[in-house]
Amino acid sequence: MTSITGSIVALTTPMHTDGSVDYPTLRKLIDWHIAEGTDCIGVVGTHGESPTVNVEEHREIIRVSVEQAKGRVPIMAGCGANATAEAIELAQFAQSVGANCQLQVVPYYNRPTQEGLYQHFKAIAESVSIPCMLYNVPSRTSINMTSETTLRLSQVDNIVGVKEASSDLDQIERIIGGAPDGFRVWSGNDNETFYIMSMGG
Repeated sequence: MTSITGSIVALTTPMHTDGSVDYPTLRKLIDWHIAEGTDCIGVVGTHGESPTVNVEEHREIIRVSVEQAKGRVPIMAGCGANATAEAIELAQFAQSVGANCQLQVVPYYNRPTQEGLYQHFKAIAESVSIPCMLYNVPSRTSINMTSETTLRLSQVDNIVGVKEASSDLDQIERIIGGAPDGFRVWSGNDNETFYIMSMGG
């Protein structure tokens, strides 16, 4: 994967008043972001209603987004799940329809150990060839992935970076300083982007 830099939008999933996915508006939203210069479109992340849509809708949002983008910008498919097997299935589907990369959030509610996080993400990364970006957002998942675990995962083939929303700038600095060449750290909180970029993120 060509390294993704710049603005990656966490795309909202538009819905009708009855809760069904509004696919025509989704297509228009993708076109708008491309026209406005967004560098990569992240779909069905936690901001994109991944906990709300069902599995069939989740897959269809990824498929439609890839189809609509037509290769003009990369599509990052949100494939995170509490269960490792489900996350693998979503990642394999995303790969099959042409997504460029995948976003994998720390499993929420389960509160896995740091070793559990390592084994979870390692299994996902090894199940597909599309690159994997980790997502650490303890305010939503109730568990923080430590810098030690992130750096351990940075050694796994196919894990290319982490979207950091821990708000722990010391932790983020340790990841940036200790990660191998090519492993990227993206800011997951807009108000921290300047600080993370100044550290090399």
